[in-house]
Amino acid sequence: MTTSTRPDNGTQGRGQDAADPSAVEAWLRSVHDEITDGLESLDGGARFFRDTWERPAGGGGDSRVLTDGALFEKGGINFSLVYGDELPPSASASRPELAGRGFRAMGVSMVLHPRNPYVPTTHANWRFFVAEKPGEQPVWWFGGGFDLTPYYPFEEDAVHWHETAREACAPFGDDVYPRYKAWCDKYFYLRHRNETRGVGGLFYDDLNSPDFDHAFGFSRSVAAHFLPAYAPIAERRRNHPYGDREREFQLYRRGRYVEFNLVYDRGTLFGLQSGGRTESILMSLPPLVRWDYDWKPEPGSPEASLYANYLRPRDWLGLERE
Repeated sequence: MTTSTRPDNGTQGRGQDAADPSAVEAWLRSVHDEITDGLESLDGGARFFRDTWERPAGGGGDSRVLTDGALFEKGGINFSLVYGDELPPSASASRPELAGRGFRAMGVSMVLHPRNPYVPTTHANWRFFVAEKPGEQPVWWFGGGFDLTPYYPFEEDAVHWHETAREACAPFGDDVYPRYKAWCDKYFYLRHRNETRGVGGLFYDDLNSPDFDHAFGFSRSVAAHFLPAYAPIAERRRNHPYGDREREFQLYRRGRYVEFNLVYDRGTLFGLQSGGRTESILMSLPPLVRWDYDWKPEPGSPEASLYANYLRPRDWLGLERE
């Protein structure tokens, strides 16, 4: 397994807001292992192929890919730790004052593509950045979240997903879930299609306040709630009967997933711009997908219900009525 060889550069021991990258790295590696084990148990029929790699410009990672499982047609979960002399544009776009700084970036990212169209696709990631410049205090931040992309959705599944997301946020303030839920709806939005990628979840970035312990604790809570959010949904739907119609619609909707990842996704852009490992970066893409020209769902069909009722921001927990 690739380990960090970059010096700490004094990011520890500088008071309340000092970061501890070594603690974050150890935690991310443990999350990588724990979720790998949990997903293998959930699938029940396949194990992840493990592929460690090194990045010539600095760092490396551990990519794990599962194919042709009992539940997952394809799934991947990556750990990476990379560093370099200059932040890629995707990482400094919202913070131009950091452009030109050296960086360390580490994270775990995951995408699961089930075979059964009634089991949603899901994505999750947790990441940590340190931007460094000689003679100045390092700047650090956390980001991450999880989101759900159903093809034939059930309202009870969306409610469970968001209830678990709210539980992850609850110890950190009543305003946290609504804020990061709204950010997720905004981020996972395909502007060229005028639709959300799915039913959302949580998304956060640039998190470095009020201090390191608080921000780190929040990321740990979000990661700890991922499997409790997803596994019950997958178990409920994995044996739902389906036919060619449902399968073809699933492959068509997977095209939206590809479009988002290649056009908008910050993680994909960061990986490519930083000279990351292409096979690991594009691991998130589904194994099979289709595009049909100007396809429209039949009125009143289950496919039409997805467009009408799910591919837009919704208050799944009724918080606006409280």
